[in-house]
Amino acid sequence: MRLLTLNCHSWQEEDQLTKIASLAKTIVEKEYDVIALQEVSQKESSNLVDGQIREDNYGQVVLNEMELLGETRYQLEWVSAHQAFDEYEEGLAIITKHPIKHVEKYYLTKSTDYYFWKTRVALVVDVEMDASVQTFISCHLGWWNDEEEPSHYQLDQLMSVASRGNRVFLLGDFNSEAEKREEGYDYLISKGWKDTYNLATERDSGVTVRGEIAGWKGNGKDKRIDFIFVNEPIHVKSSNVIFNGKNSKVISDHYGVDVIIDELNRRG
Repeated sequence: MRLLTLNCHSWQEEDQLTKIASLAKTIVEKEYDVIALQEVSQKESSNLVDGQIREDNYGQVVLNEMELLGETRYQLEWVSAHQAFDEYEEGLAIITKHPIKHVEKYYLTKSTDYYFWKTRVALVVDVEMDASVQTFISCHLGWWNDEEEPSHYQLDQLMSVASRGNRVFLLGDFNSEAEKREEGYDYLISKGWKDTYNLATERDSGVTVRGEIAGWKGNGKDKRIDFIFVNEPIHVKSSNVIFNGKNSKVISDHYGVDVIIDELNRRG
């Protein structure tokens, strides 16, 4: 099983359509089973094409590009979180080529106000693979010490959502540094969640952010803030950063995380 998570910074990138084409080509070539995307936006004024999805929904445009490459097996699930830049509906997406059994949207913040940019949600998708149902949660959390919407509260909400009795993956931008002690990363680990990066037999530096980006003003050091967590021990063949300029071209202000799980060697 191969997974990808990426904060795609959608419609805020230069040469955006070329970068979308690069993402679509990579998905087709690597045949990911599940892709979790954050900051997946669409203009509020654009035409609806499928439920709440509009014609310029970043995830939908990715699917359109994949279809041009002959890949039609994938389907998109998307939910909105809040308004961004006064004209976009910003949300989360999961793209998968496997049967989807159930989809839910959960608020992680105290706020449910669409017009408050700190409102956060989780997109929960149950996917059937190899005769079993596994849960994949795309999430984009706030900051640990935020006075209005601290991520400690958001993580507690996420834990309640993720208590499902089956294998669960948390994929996304957690805005929490792996190297920072006694904050969000340590909190998740203390609750029994496994970082697939640490489980991986092969791994690189894991760095997903370099320099100053939105939400990290003045940042001058490399950070690992995008993760794929799992609720049980599994055998992870590899965890590598992608779209970082070394492993595929940069397509966002975040790099992606590409994880391969070896289902033939499950850990007990």
